Amino acid sequence: MEINFFHPSMAFLALALLVPFIPRNLWLNKAFRGALALIPPFIALASIMTVEPGMYGNLDYLSQSLVLGRVDKLSIVFGQVFAVIAVAGAIYGMHVEDRGHYVCGSLYVAGGFGCVFAGDLLTVFLFWELMSIGSTFLIWQARTKESVGAGFRYFMYHTVGGLFLLCGLLLKYKATGSFAFIGVEPGAAQLYDWLILIGFCVNAAVVPLHAWLPDAYPRASIGGAVYMCAFTTKTAVYVLCRGFAGWEILAVAGTCMAVFGVLYACIENNARRILSYHIVSQVGYMVAGIGIGTAMTLNGAIAHAYAHILYKGLLFMGTGCLLYAVGTAKLDKLGGLAYRLPWVMVWYMVAALSISGMPLFNGFISKTMTIAGAAEAHHTILALCLEIAAVGTFISVGIKLPYFAFWGGKREYVGEVKPIPFNMYVGMGLTGLLCIAQGVYPDMLYRYLPFAVEHAYHPWTIDKVINSGLLLGFSGLAFYLTREIITPHAKLNLDFDWFYRLIGRVVMRALCWPISKVDDFWTEVYRTAGLRSLIGMGDGTSWFDKKGIDTVVDGSAYTVRNIGRVGAKAQTARLQDYLAFAAVLGLGIFALVWYFG
Repeated sequence: MEINFFHPSMAFLALALLVPFIPRNLWLNKAFRGALALIPPFIALASIMTVEPGMYGNLDYLSQSLVLGRVDKLSIVFGQVFAVIAVAGAIYGMHVEDRGHYVCGSLYVAGGFGCVFAGDLLTVFLFWELMSIGSTFLIWQARTKESVGAGFRYFMYHTVGGLFLLCGLLLKYKATGSFAFIGVEPGAAQLYDWLILIGFCVNAAVVPLHAWLPDAYPRASIGGAVYMCAFTTKTAVYVLCRGFAGWEILAVAGTCMAVFGVLYACIENNARRILSYHIVSQVGYMVAGIGIGTAMTLNGAIAHAYAHILYKGLLFMGTGCLLYAVGTAKLDKLGGLAYRLPWVMVWYMVAALSISGMPLFNGFISKTMTIAGAAEAHHTILALCLEIAAVGTFISVGIKLPYFAFWGGKREYVGEVKPIPFNMYVGMGLTGLLCIAQGVYPDMLYRYLPFAVEHAYHPWTIDKVINSGLLLGFSGLAFYLTREIITPHAKLNLDFDWFYRLIGRVVMRALCWPISKVDDFWTEVYRTAGLRSLIGMGDGTSWFDKKGIDTVVDGSAYTVRNIGRVGAKAQTARLQDYLAFAAVLGLGIFALVWYFG
């Protein structure tokens, strides 16, 4: 690979290979372990910040020329935020001693970087599957019964999505002779383009292909969930932006995602499940922006992806601290933690205000860009729906979750609160400061946006600030009026997952019915023929045992016993008896010799 571009995936792959061979006494040193985990993300960040746009890393594989490093403005902005959240995630999880966390996390992050810098669809697919494998094991790292089932379901979803992607790219190669990853015009789309789009939409959690996300993310390990909320869906946003910008169906699908996600988040009880539904909602903003396809909405989608990775990572860090400290993330069992975990509450609120679009936080400078772009492109209904989704976001994540987790009408949490490692606070602080810095200085983010617009977007105008304030105020009022309705209840809410589970039960019954019939038939055959044959064989062997073996063995024993009795009677201990017996024996021998001689 060219010396002027070190592929970010390489450092993470090297870490994944190195970790299993580090001596145990050295590995248990937290400082060494943490420093080692920070090396790959810092290498990735340095490489991305210094590389020049171009094509790097051509690799010949199976008679194909793969491009591992397509570097342009679009890949740079995604690669940069991936590196930043990798740094924060490494700091947040450096107290974890389980080697599997570092191996699986490194493979997962390497897959994300590989997709972002891939120059062709075959390379995308290879890293796509690596990402799927790494993230599945991050779910299993929680090592609970629920995480095992969720991991299998997660892997099944992504395997199906990967098969759609594979079928699409193979059909495209057959039709065009190329795996080129370029933008597709909606009017010129072929079957293989739709198959590729479906594969991408599975990872983007487009409704109704989203059920894997709220099922798996709440059950992932605490540190693994921080990575998962950043890479899978945002990698899908990147490939959609690269290949399917301007597809009207994505604009509608994204808007439906935005509204659907907040509706279910408002009625959820598990804090991490609330945040998982909000990933669906917030990714909906990005998918809608990509579908509208103007320079403004594309930039808005990318800016929102960047901001979302930071504040969503911080939200999962905060709820992860709750889970670590008290052992649960269910709101009906929390409350009164504001005084026990004050810094967790502070950093969580930074992320909550960011996702809600509060001025001075990065969600304000990204979310408003997408909505304003939709309005400028005359998609008024879509813009209004996205505004409605913003109301639900503030109600569920900005008010409901922190209220019932940190206050909830309780003076103080009465249960045991486990001390939180200092590195978890450092990871939250770093991410939270970036959320604030981007909100105060939007150019920190805007300078990296790839698409040129006719006029620069300025978020800090009086109308946008007032509109945001009114929206948040209305959201607070709505929470107050509906506080009895959205009070957390200990139950699992199934959306489209109900249909998937129904399909699973139907398929299992369809498969089990003929198998059960064959089993019943074989059981009856065994009862009527096989069992009787076995009983007959048993009777035969019993007869042989009694008449044959027992006769020989018992007869021998009886013979020996009788001989012994005769011998015992012959042993009289009288000399005259022995002399008489000897005389009789001698005469008998003499008679035999005389007769036969």
